[in-house]
Amino acid sequence: MARILAALSGGVDSAVAALLLREQGHEVVGAYMRTWMHEEGAVFADCPWERDLEDARAVAEKLGISFHLLNLIEDYRARVVEYLVAGYATGETPNPDCMCNREIKFGVLAGHATRLGCEFVATGHYVRRRENADATVDVLAGSDPNKDQSYFLALVRQESLRRALFPVGHLYKPQVRELARAAGLANAERKDSQGICFLGRVPINAFLDRYISAKPGPIVTLAGREVGTHRGLHRYTLGQRQGIGVPSNTDHKAYVVVAKDLARNALLVAFDEPEAPGLWGREFSLRNLQWTNQSLPAAQPIGLLAKPRYRDPAMQATLTIDAQDSSRAKLVFADAQRALASGQIAALYQGEVLLGGAVYA
Repeated sequence: MARILAALSGGVDSAVAALLLREQGHEVVGAYMRTWMHEEGAVFADCPWERDLEDARAVAEKLGISFHLLNLIEDYRARVVEYLVAGYATGETPNPDCMCNREIKFGVLAGHATRLGCEFVATGHYVRRRENADATVDVLAGSDPNKDQSYFLALVRQESLRRALFPVGHLYKPQVRELARAAGLANAERKDSQGICFLGRVPINAFLDRYISAKPGPIVTLAGREVGTHRGLHRYTLGQRQGIGVPSNTDHKAYVVVAKDLARNALLVAFDEPEAPGLWGREFSLRNLQWTNQSLPAAQPIGLLAKPRYRDPAMQATLTIDAQDSSRAKLVFADAQRALASGQIAALYQGEVLLGGAVYA
């Protein structure tokens, strides 16, 4: 049996993860992470972190395990918040949840686990863990297709995965809730959290407006006609239709964002049609390619599956890794994809096995 640090978020998934580990005979240590939202005051008024902490502490008490409150605020600032702000400031659409997993949950938190004498870190992620004969670890999609969270682990490194456990990955969500009810956990019926990992229900623009100065500029069609004024390029992303501030034309065709021109501080729009330039594509450049286990050979096309975004299904695609720079690659989907923005994450698979991921360049 092992001594394991269970990251308790206040939600039912992490609670049941700790429950299952305890029932398996492990020595479980509960921990709640204080993150950026705990220090930001009014902008986070809608964040339920007080209840999160209360529920996490109640779970630890119910299970009879020790409980630690870990201050990771400065780590979040340096590793997640600054990454998020820098990405939006340069016209990209970053994914802080993927970075949070790599840098915080399976990075900084692992250091605290060592300090507390724990061999592993366990979370409530809906993914499965497979140990191989060569002592490496693979991540597989969660059994529940509606809850699979393997996409968010696409950038996590092998050395971190060897210390990671995912006790609920083989379960479906209703089974998790039933286990929580049977154990008398107070958060058994609690709704799943929504939104960015450290913002909760706070709108992303409400957060970004505190760190990126608004710089209004023209909204321009691809033909060069100015049709409105935007409120700052960081507030928009490729494929966006709602909230642009430009009404439909007389034919009731809606405008959609197709590009950002940072040099001119202009937001480029077109009518939301399949032929809208820049909106659809099959071929994409990738950077920051990261493997969860073994790397694939460079310079030759490799058939695999790729999730364009979290909620998208895995699609047939071909990956060609740059022979001169193995952190860069070309990804070609069998079918055209809509509105894949620079800064977003592509997760790569072989069947149910997560191979890794990369950032759209």
